[in-house]
Amino acid sequence: MTIPKLLQLAKNNAGKSKPVRAESDGKEATIYLHGVIGGWWGDIDETMFAQALAGIDADVIHLRIDSPGGDVFAARSMMTAISQHRATVIAHVDGLAASAATGICMACDEVEITQGAGFMIHNAWTIAIGNKADITKTADLLGKIDTGLAGDYTRRTGKDETQIVQWMDEETWFTADEAKEHGFADRVVEVVNKKKAGNQWDLSAYSNTPAALLQPKNTADDGEAIIAHQSALSRRLALLERAPA
Repeated sequence: MTIPKLLQLAKNNAGKSKPVRAESDGKEATIYLHGVIGGWWGDIDETMFAQALAGIDADVIHLRIDSPGGDVFAARSMMTAISQHRATVIAHVDGLAASAATGICMACDEVEITQGAGFMIHNAWTIAIGNKADITKTADLLGKIDTGLAGDYTRRTGKDETQIVQWMDEETWFTADEAKEHGFADRVVEVVNKKKAGNQWDLSAYSNTPAALLQPKNTADDGEAIIAHQSALSRRLALLERAPA
């Protein structure tokens, strides 16, 4: 059995980020979403995010995003929390918004992307076990998820849904300028006199990752955290491998 792409994505990026962190300064607040989305197997727990967001009494909330994606339902929960908050919520794509992370951007009032950052949309993935009827139901569910995501992108960008679906089918990666051109972002921010932006995520689970993003930049590792996270993911994978076909 090959490692499902979802678990591969999570396992390869385990322990590279910190849990949800929020900072507040008067009328503005910042939440850092740097990690894999989804509390069951990622770094960003949707419940912790919703609680942190609900506890903020500010006029403007900045979401600093650098994420290779994650659980689409966890992202949907976060999107709901964002849309129901009274504050103006601004997404800042600091490095990467891929997969489920792009949905979070769509729920924000404004989206700002750093020059050199990336933005990727594709069709939903899942892990399925069962007979042919179970697999068929799972495929139907994935189709509904894709339709919902396509609707989010269409409403935000104003693009024809056929074009959005094609981009999702092809796993399309956009540069910052392309994300703005096609309506996924409102503006591109130049970073002047700063270190060159680099990708910290292992994106080998995806099919069309640009070559420049396939070599993650070196980051300081918290060895114990990485080992613990990878061990937990390995146990979950082992359960799937032992499940009857």
